[in-house]
Amino acid sequence: MINQPENLRPKTGVGIMIFKDGKILLGKRKGSHGAGEYAFPGGHLEYMESVTDCALREIAEECGAQVENLKFQFFANFKNYAPKHYVHVNLVADWKSGEPQILEPEKCEGWGWYDIDNLPEPLFIIVPWAVESYKTGKDFFDFE
Repeated sequence: MINQPENLRPKTGVGIMIFKDGKILLGKRKGSHGAGEYAFPGGHLEYMESVTDCALREIAEECGAQVENLKFQFFANFKNYAPKHYVHVNLVADWKSGEPQILEPEKCEGWGWYDIDNLPEPLFIIVPWAVESYKTGKDFFDFE
C-alpha cells in the first residue's frame, strides 16, 4: 500500500442525469476543475451521507428542481482533472417539478435542457460516459 497524505486521497463525487421531455439538464461549470464545461448537477458526498441524500441535496442546492425515479446509473474512477482524483457515482432521474435556477452563481453560469444527441461543448468528462451508459448499459468506467 502506498503511504499518501490525506489531501491526496480520492474524493467521492455524485452526479445526476435528469431527464425532462427527452432532454437532459446541464449547467456550465465555473470556479472549479472543469470550469467552462457543461455538467450535471452534483457534488461531493459528505461524511455519513447516503448517495441518494447527496443527490437530492445537491439538486436542491444547485438548481432547486425536484426529481423522481432516482436510480443508479454507473460508477467511475477517474483522474482526468489531475492532480485531483475522483471516484464517482452517477444516478439518473426524471424531472418532477421546478424550473432550474442559478442558486450557486459562483459554481454555475446557467442551466439548460439539451437533447441527448445534440449536447453543447465542451462537456465535463462524466457527461459522455453518462450518455454511453444510458445508450449501452455500461456501468463501470476506470481510468479511460
